[in-house]
Amino acid sequence: MKYELLNRLDKLKWNKFHTQVSVALGIAWMLDSFEVTIIGNIMGVFKKMWGLTELEQSWILSVWFIGIMIGSYVLGYLADRFGRKRLFLITLLLYGTFTLLTAIAWNYQALLVLRLLTAIGVGAEYAAINAAISEFIPTKYRGKANAHVMNFWSLGPILAALVTLFLLNALPEEWGWRVAFGFGALVSLVAAIIRRYIPESPRWLIEQGDLEAAAKVVEGIEEGRVSTERFASKQPKEKRRSSFIKQTRELITHYPGRLALGSLLDFSEAAGYYGIFAFLPIFVLPEIQVKETYVPFFYLIANIGGLIGGLIVAYLLERIGRKLTVPLFYTAAAGGVLLLSAATITHNWVWVLVAFTVATTFANGSWISAYVTFAEIFPTHLRSTGIGISVAVGRIGGVISPLMLTAIATSAGVSAALIVLSAFWLIGAFAMVPWYFRGVEGKGRTLEEMINKEKVAV
Repeated sequence: MKYELLNRLDKLKWNKFHTQVSVALGIAWMLDSFEVTIIGNIMGVFKKMWGLTELEQSWILSVWFIGIMIGSYVLGYLADRFGRKRLFLITLLLYGTFTLLTAIAWNYQALLVLRLLTAIGVGAEYAAINAAISEFIPTKYRGKANAHVMNFWSLGPILAALVTLFLLNALPEEWGWRVAFGFGALVSLVAAIIRRYIPESPRWLIEQGDLEAAAKVVEGIEEGRVSTERFASKQPKEKRRSSFIKQTRELITHYPGRLALGSLLDFSEAAGYYGIFAFLPIFVLPEIQVKETYVPFFYLIANIGGLIGGLIVAYLLERIGRKLTVPLFYTAAAGGVLLLSAATITHNWVWVLVAFTVATTFANGSWISAYVTFAEIFPTHLRSTGIGISVAVGRIGGVISPLMLTAIATSAGVSAALIVLSAFWLIGAFAMVPWYFRGVEGKGRTLEEMINKEKVAV
């Protein structure tokens, strides 16, 4: 019965359920990116309001990634132990509560603490969403669908830019940023209501031995129905569960190459992606004398490019496969950063905007292709934990990149910092070389084949 259910799940044609679950998960992904980029849009307000130094501004970004590390690893494990559905609601509760409290932050220290707590909730999203979308979607559409869900990320910065432009212009400066965070909390409530209708992952239920509940979920998916009543499942049968430490040890012992690939890809994209978005408002735009009120326009236009990059990746993942798409975009992202360095030297805001948009297009495509790739290479009972560890290690790049780039730019100049930023992207490109020759191509393979047909213990 187990293999019959998996086969039915993998051979399905795309239907209403797949569309609705993709949108429901994508909206939450959009919220995560909204939360990240809203800070870049209003960093100048914090600087003036609390007299922040460049290092203190960088710490607002770095503390976010520390929270992501905690949330993705610890709560990622909980998604493997207690199921994807429960984590879907817990993560939004954490995010919504603490982003609302951020709106009333009274000083710099309070802002740092609340950003950390908000990030813990968001970190769990990375693991739970990527695990769930891979497990729900039929093999034929998995790469494309996962990429499209990830591409909702680009809508977050676009929304953040529009909200910031409106609020900063319509409200007093000391109130505009507070309302912006309140807006994020409101949208998270809407997302939680939508997410209630996502059932538990049938693959996770099968792994727990609850074939009856899994069969009901698969039957509902086949009918294209989304309903909490239709998909309500029994409590999974009691099963001896691995501890947090045992899950981690199993991944390190049995899947070291896969864990290394996920960690290196995520480290590279986190250092590169967040590095460029942190570096732009603190160093590049002041260098070319762009007014703070125009900063949101840069994010708005660049993320339209990012949206296009994600769409291109969604197409290529199922056409030329993961092994070619991932290193292609990581290398192009490195080139885009070098282009930004050359544009900054001209002190022409038009060229900087063009270069930033090009860099964002390839940067967005890079991390989307990476998440699709390492979300499908871990077995079901370890998938969320494996993704969580990869993201946790990757966020180290997000923590150190803004701080390192700030130190380099201060001592050696903006161009030197951007060259280092370009090198961060090349880490991901080089990480794919061993996988290209020894790893498993995910295009056209079921999740179970990704584990059972591996050539070596990678």
